[in-house]
Amino acid sequence: MRDYGHDLQFGLFPSPDVTALHATLELAQLADVAGLDLVTIQDHPYQARHLDTSTLLSVIAARTSTVRVAANVANLPLRPPAQLAKSIATLDIITGGRAELGLGTGAFWDAIVAAGGPRRTPGEAVAALVEAIRIIRRVWGQDPEHADERSVSVEGEHYRVMGLHVGPRPVHRVEIWLGAYQPRMLRVTARYADGWLPSQGYAPPESLAGLNAAIDEAADRAGRGPQAIRRMYNISGHFGTGAGFLQGTADDWAEQLAELTLTEGMSTFILGTDDPDDVRRFAEEVAPAVRELVEVERARRAVEGGSGGVGGARPGSQDLPLRLPSPDAHPLTVQPTPDDGTRLSPSMPWPEDDRPVAAKPESAAYTAHEQAVPQHLVDIHDHLRSELAQVRDVVGQVRQGLMSAGAARSVINTMAMRQNSWTLGAYCESYCRAVTGHHTLEDRSVFTHLRRAQPDLAPVLDRLQEEHHVIADVLEQVDRALVGIVSADPYGASGHAALDELQRALDLLTDTLLSHLAYEERELLHPLARHGFG
Repeated sequence: MRDYGHDLQFGLFPSPDVTALHATLELAQLADVAGLDLVTIQDHPYQARHLDTSTLLSVIAARTSTVRVAANVANLPLRPPAQLAKSIATLDIITGGRAELGLGTGAFWDAIVAAGGPRRTPGEAVAALVEAIRIIRRVWGQDPEHADERSVSVEGEHYRVMGLHVGPRPVHRVEIWLGAYQPRMLRVTARYADGWLPSQGYAPPESLAGLNAAIDEAADRAGRGPQAIRRMYNISGHFGTGAGFLQGTADDWAEQLAELTLTEGMSTFILGTDDPDDVRRFAEEVAPAVRELVEVERARRAVEGGSGGVGGARPGSQDLPLRLPSPDAHPLTVQPTPDDGTRLSPSMPWPEDDRPVAAKPESAAYTAHEQAVPQHLVDIHDHLRSELAQVRDVVGQVRQGLMSAGAARSVINTMAMRQNSWTLGAYCESYCRAVTGHHTLEDRSVFTHLRRAQPDLAPVLDRLQEEHHVIADVLEQVDRALVGIVSADPYGASGHAALDELQRALDLLTDTLLSHLAYEERELLHPLARHGFG
């Protein structure tokens, strides 16, 4: 049984169909709101029906706030390594460290040649890939053997770079993932890659053991060790009642993927689909369940095997191991967003002075990885606050006569959360769906995990869930006001009345949401740092 102990990640692999641009962008936004980790796009530059991968990834990155983006995988023969390095570094800088690089040798050589690329034998393709990885890492300034160099010179058989200045440098260490199946490419993966990214269609589950063993053996020979290579998997399936792999219920999917993690070490699952319902189920039902199954089994194995000196149960839990102190741990640096008490509405739908408060640990310390979890919550909340401010600004300008409804539609067309129908209502509806998706994810996954891990947090979680229901009611009020905006005469009395009603609903949404987000951060930052999202 092989489990490399990597953290679990879940992603999306939508089609870059030129006729379905808006649907693809909405899927990426849904993945972001629903809590997936990755959005990846295939790269076939010669395919007339496909949008350009690098351009599409840039737009997806601009429309999202937390997901990492990557080609799955970049077509190296048509993506010269120096230019590819700069493109990925630029995307990483723009997104604050959310770009990764999936890389492939190329396969459809007639099409590659038709697009102006070279025709390579299998051996030449692998040799070119190795040269490209070395060039890319050096251009990024991320090759340990050339960390101090200021320019790159590589005289290779397939690529020649002479005196190219290093940079721009990505803001984080970009991972390179390789799609590999044949023995030589598996050895290259073991020696040079951060991740192995096969697809279910080419490497079915029963083949993973042998392929993983080849990588492990080569990684040991290279002095890296098997744990250095993340095991990733492009998957596809159908939610239903079938008995095959990924053909049953969400629970069936979770059990099958957890088994792949615990027995074959696969820890990143990227779902190929263009169905938003599948994306929601994968993010909100499958991913949390896989994490729970893997966490419990890893804890059981650690206790039975004495791994890491774990000798007891976490307070408040009979299933999870004690959290051991780390020499790299520090006091929590993530700060909750303050609530200044400003309210725009005459009254709140809940009293704010009777909220339960959880005890805060006085001397708790957390590693950087643990502190990233509550920071992720704050980042998501900040995105919701920012989008709310944009909605308010557009409504305000229309009310003040500074722009017409038509001009407002043009402005909204450039915003992050855009829809196919460019109306004031459509944009606000998009925001409302984002808030609802975030709260649903918390209720179904994160809160369930925290209840199990820290039972004394239950009163706080109960109150947060109650407030989620209230905010859902306020969102319904916004929706009803939007109906009036869409149907009213923007220049007549009905238009002004509709805007007044929308303003009232937006003010109440602002008060309830900002109050709720501040309360949630005050109470959950320490528990999330200690227990994670689940």
